[in-house]
Amino acid sequence: MKVLMISLNYAPEVTGIGKYSAELAEWLALRGHTIRVITASPYYPEWRVQSGYNPRTYMTERLNNVFVIRVPFWCPKRPSGLKRLLHLMSFSFFAIPAAIWQIAWRPQAVWLVEPPLFASPVALIAARIASASCWLHVQDYEVDAAFRLGILKGHAVKRLALRVEKWLMSRADVVSTPCAAMTRLAVQKGVPCEKAFTFPNWVDMQHAHSNSEDNSYRVQLAIGCGVQVVLYSGNLGLKQGLEIIADAAEILQWRQDIVFVICGAGPAKAFLLEKARDLTNIKFLDLQPKDRFNELLALADMHVLPQRADAADIVMPSKLGAMLSSNRPVIATANQGTELWDVVNSVGLAVEPESPIALSHAILRLADDRPLREHLGALGRQYAVSNLSKESILLHFEARLRNCVSAKRSVGDQATT
Repeated sequence: MKVLMISLNYAPEVTGIGKYSAELAEWLALRGHTIRVITASPYYPEWRVQSGYNPRTYMTERLNNVFVIRVPFWCPKRPSGLKRLLHLMSFSFFAIPAAIWQIAWRPQAVWLVEPPLFASPVALIAARIASASCWLHVQDYEVDAAFRLGILKGHAVKRLALRVEKWLMSRADVVSTPCAAMTRLAVQKGVPCEKAFTFPNWVDMQHAHSNSEDNSYRVQLAIGCGVQVVLYSGNLGLKQGLEIIADAAEILQWRQDIVFVICGAGPAKAFLLEKARDLTNIKFLDLQPKDRFNELLALADMHVLPQRADAADIVMPSKLGAMLSSNRPVIATANQGTELWDVVNSVGLAVEPESPIALSHAILRLADDRPLREHLGALGRQYAVSNLSKESILLHFEARLRNCVSAKRSVGDQATT
């Protein structure tokens, strides 16, 4: 198949949407498909364009058998709500000429990752002209998020935005999301059931995770023998509620055998550094290279995954899969009845959102019960193997994509006869 992917984020970004878009494109290329990607210069999660890339011009490169087209975009240094909106719009606007240029290539499928939903019209038009199927993959419902975060306000504005979203989503041949709750929401937004598809963020299960005590990061961070590590690794966003980690560390200062490690980059890092300035039981790491990721996961005795209460089921944290696969227990903050709560509560500990006391109690429970840590870690690993294995998820996706392309071809053949 010939697949045109439109994804704001892509390699060499190593976290979030960029990681999954690149792994998907490269996996399809290895399977013999021809993949072209329209994307921006790498900037996430630091919100700083990486050296060697120019966000003001178009450029092309070939990465791991994938032809990549970089388009101009605006990357704000301090991404507030309105700036994020303009950031998404800038990429969508400059992606238009690149997508039109690719119509002559005659792709059989156009794959668009949301955000940004703003790019949906050009993806739909390119697919229509090229007689290709159009697949929308929703990693985050940006319309819901915009109102939740106060970027957009007003009942009239919300009604209009939701109508536009419904119209755009209903025009795609397939709409996929990373979890069942988000897929149900897509149906509620007007996507026909037969078009809705759950396409989880996968985990590479090939790597084993060594004992935390033998980890080289312990030497690097001067963490003594017998000290348990509570790890958070990922994007440090302002609206994720990450301050709960620093609050829990403050509550647990009296426990000399517990240390918190926060690894990553993002707009909230300066705020977290300031909040933890006087705490000796919390350490920070910059975003680590991809080849050390599994070693980083193995540093943990337990993982923490903060989630704000109002996030509910409009987003499923992609980092959860890696946490579960690491053979370490996971503590997540989530409301009962959400999919995050359902998953974590069955293999780990799910506690009340935005409650440092509830989080600190869960940490103490695991810290004082090694058999429980080992049991929950094994359950999480088993869940990841059974439900999040990269090869099985991508093979299932490839089969659905083939069917989608074949169905569009059949419709085209009938139209010409």
